[in-house]
Amino acid sequence: MELLLAHPAIKAFMCGSLSGTCSTLLFQPLDLVKTRLQTLQGGVQPGSGRVGMMTVLQSVVRTERLLGLWRGVSPSFARTIPGVGIYFSTFYSLKQHFFQDSSPGPVGAVLLGAGARTVAGVSMLPVTVIKTRFECGRYSYRSVTGALRTVCQTEGPAALFSGLMATLLRDVPFSGIYVMFYSQTKASLPTEISTSPSAPLANFTCGILAGVLASLVTQPADVVKTHVQVNPRLRTVEAVRCIYVEHRLQGFFRGAVPRTLRRTLMATMAWTVYEQMMARLGLKS
Repeated sequence: MELLLAHPAIKAFMCGSLSGTCSTLLFQPLDLVKTRLQTLQGGVQPGSGRVGMMTVLQSVVRTERLLGLWRGVSPSFARTIPGVGIYFSTFYSLKQHFFQDSSPGPVGAVLLGAGARTVAGVSMLPVTVIKTRFECGRYSYRSVTGALRTVCQTEGPAALFSGLMATLLRDVPFSGIYVMFYSQTKASLPTEISTSPSAPLANFTCGILAGVLASLVTQPADVVKTHVQVNPRLRTVEAVRCIYVEHRLQGFFRGAVPRTLRRTLMATMAWTVYEQMMARLGLKS
């Protein structure tokens, strides 16, 4: 057991899982607001005027109390804790295998991030589907395991992989773009900054920049993914058509503000915590 825990990839998994736990608990309200905006739920209906992040936030607090902002946190934990662990352990393993003696360039960074996210995204997709349904407010599931069982019995196991294409189109480019911008901006920092006590703060700033850019590029795919997972009878192409017919191009950017805030802060915090923990364990992240 001790030998297993001593394996670098296992340590990367544990570091990633801890970073995912912290970021999920802090930023779950932003994810819920983003999902409600994209599906126009939670007491806010079409035709009620301009719908913004604060409108949905106030509506959730008014109808579901403050704790309603953490609705879906259980499936978020069930997805993020192992999911981020899988992501970072896969990232670490791929980097050690292909770039053991060198730092990856822009293309290599994109491939590392995309490869790690593909493995984690496919592995955790069933829980992602349940998490999205918890947050949208249309389903009355009581637990993650109960929801998984209900979906399998009523819709079939295939429903747990609804939105797979849209999820990969969102997450794989996001991770690839994020890792590329993050690694390249970090590499461009002056040596006196990257080796100083303020290095974590500088890295955090690099992460913020990378997260904003990656979030905006992949926002349309996130909207499509949400619609497919909430309405499993919709196919990806049909979801794109419905969104465009109902809301035009701006419909593909619904929830962009809370999602950008959440994804940027979560990714930045996860990477900062992960790198600091790996450094304390004597491993190069």
